Amino acid sequence: MPAPSRKQLTLAICFGLAAGTLALYFPILSHGFVNFDDDAYITENSHVNHGLSWAGIAWAFKSGYASNWHPLTWISHMVDCQLFGLNPAGHHLMNLLFHTANTLLLFILLNQLTGAIWRSAFVAALFAWHPLHVESVAWASERKDVLSAFFWMLALIAYVRCVKTQSSANRAPAAINYLLSLLLFTCGLMSKPTVVTLPFVLLLLDFWPLQRLKASTLQRLLAEKIPFFALSVAGCAVTYLVQKNGGAVSKTPFSFRVENALWAYERYVAKTFWPSDLAIFYPFPAHGLLGLAIISALLLALFSVIFIFLCRQRPYLLVGWFWFLGMLVPAIGVIQVGSASMADRYDYLPGIGLFILVTWTLADLLGSQPTKAFLASAAIATLFACFLISLHQIGYWRNSITLFGHALQVTTDNYVADACLGQALNAAGHEKEALIFCEEAVRIDPDYPPGQSFLGAVLWKTGDTNQALACIDRAATLAGHNPTFQYGLGKFLYEHNYPDKAAARFSTAIDDDPDFAEAYNALGKIFWKEGKLPQSIDQLSKAVALQPRNPEFHYDLGTALLAASKTDEAVSEFSKAVQLRPDYALAHDNLAVALADEGKLPEAIPHFAKVVQLQPNDPDARFSLGLAYLNNRQPAEAAAQFSEELRLAPNQTRGHYRLAQAMARQNDFPNAVAQYYQTLKLTPNFPDAKTELDQILAAHPELRKPSN
Repeated sequence: MPAPSRKQLTLAICFGLAAGTLALYFPILSHGFVNFDDDAYITENSHVNHGLSWAGIAWAFKSGYASNWHPLTWISHMVDCQLFGLNPAGHHLMNLLFHTANTLLLFILLNQLTGAIWRSAFVAALFAWHPLHVESVAWASERKDVLSAFFWMLALIAYVRCVKTQSSANRAPAAINYLLSLLLFTCGLMSKPTVVTLPFVLLLLDFWPLQRLKASTLQRLLAEKIPFFALSVAGCAVTYLVQKNGGAVSKTPFSFRVENALWAYERYVAKTFWPSDLAIFYPFPAHGLLGLAIISALLLALFSVIFIFLCRQRPYLLVGWFWFLGMLVPAIGVIQVGSASMADRYDYLPGIGLFILVTWTLADLLGSQPTKAFLASAAIATLFACFLISLHQIGYWRNSITLFGHALQVTTDNYVADACLGQALNAAGHEKEALIFCEEAVRIDPDYPPGQSFLGAVLWKTGDTNQALACIDRAATLAGHNPTFQYGLGKFLYEHNYPDKAAARFSTAIDDDPDFAEAYNALGKIFWKEGKLPQSIDQLSKAVALQPRNPEFHYDLGTALLAASKTDEAVSEFSKAVQLRPDYALAHDNLAVALADEGKLPEAIPHFAKVVQLQPNDPDARFSLGLAYLNNRQPAEAAAQFSEELRLAPNQTRGHYRLAQAMARQNDFPNAVAQYYQTLKLTPNFPDAKTELDQILAAHPELRKPSN
């Protein structure tokens, strides 16, 4: 049998990489959302979970929601909701498909750059199956990782094609690929700004394997990258401003941030080679880091000097090492965002540098014929181990309880894991266990707002109302200018009948974010319940203006307008609600009522009928449709609905009375009399029923019920 061609081998490797990656991550399709970021990004974000719309796209580009500016990530989540709703399987599937695509793109990129097909395949397989990358794939709200990496890989491929076509007589392909690389880099920045280091990686690739320094000066190569660096600077500036305004930039002392960054580098290297004790959140250690930071700094400097010294003989050492160091800079914590000391997801792209370094080094050292079989066996064993460890790690992402329970097993003083596990247990009805973890979260860090709010929610369930409210107030104070968190506290207070306190939280959210549509809507509903209809309509109208494709907002505004006797305007809002969401039973019902109030029964009846179609076992829906038919002089259709209502809810006075009327209007007087008698049996003092029955009996005395 002839040996496969290079093209056939490439296709076979791509198939193997894709099949292995899909098989490894297939279990995530049965996983749910988790209660850390997935709510803010997807499940509780009405900009996202109503699907794709022009208003949503506009919001994505102008919003700094969740202290991030990544419009393409928001849009990708909107597309998921458009396709799959809030079924987590679809969201996880899209993450998996992007990760699989990234794996294939990485293989194609390295193969094009180096021509080393098996080395490229091994690096791509490590990228696909390494346990450190589970977080980026299995966590629905980490779409920004896999999406930004997708554009990043494409940008590098376009750049490589640009370089390889520069020497041709026709310069047009090179120019097109250069502009395409810039465009793809821009898309990457709009997916997750940590890809700002791409120009730095391009310079590394110029050194090796493109070896452009031999034909060009460093100044020329730098000048070529000016547009890329300009985009990086813009991305850094926007990100810093958004995160600072959102209160996400940590005020931890600079010296401690540097110490943590140096130590984190060492931990990333360690977890790359020995991926154990992986967790969704790594808290800062309680003890000082100076000693560890000094050791880490010395090791980093030592390896940097060694790799620089060896770069002429083995240039991949320098490229791989500084790829890893440089790409981690935006996430290493010198400018600290959030409260984690490090995160597995931050290694998604930087780790490729270490993979390249190790793969090319071992292949050069052990790739000769006597040790080739050993090297191949070691490579297969390594990939198999990564596959098994990742499969085990994926299991922890099944739900919030398993995820944060594992985090507590492998970390110490993890107040975030305590709080999130407590919230998950509380939601599952295990209040006693939840209380233990929430109290521990507050003990470790009393200034962590979610810890206080989760503890308040648990205390409320246990009946300690006063202490619960104290925790909620404390959380509100700690959250400060965090509109999302303030809104969440307001929802809790509103649901537990504290409208004044809830209104204060919603107002705070609006002050901090004037485009917070949900807060306007919630405040408007409070005013509506308090009978302050003008104020209610004003707030609800603002919500609709900000999110014109939100059917619930149109419904709420329509309800307030109907209560204010502005029936025409209410009809308009209810109509928009059912257009946006055809299965919105409440909106159909209120629209039908509003149309009936205007005397437009022929227009109202289809909406009453739609409610019955959507809720066939609802006796109230049957009665409303029957009454509309009756008032529209369709007694036969009315009788059918009243009969069905009585089947669903027997012995209803209203049903028997209206069925009696429907029968009488069809001249079915025997059945009408029987229904009138049943009505009066249930409600003897029913003057209208008695009068109508007497009128029929006067005309048809033979139907009179014999006296005992």
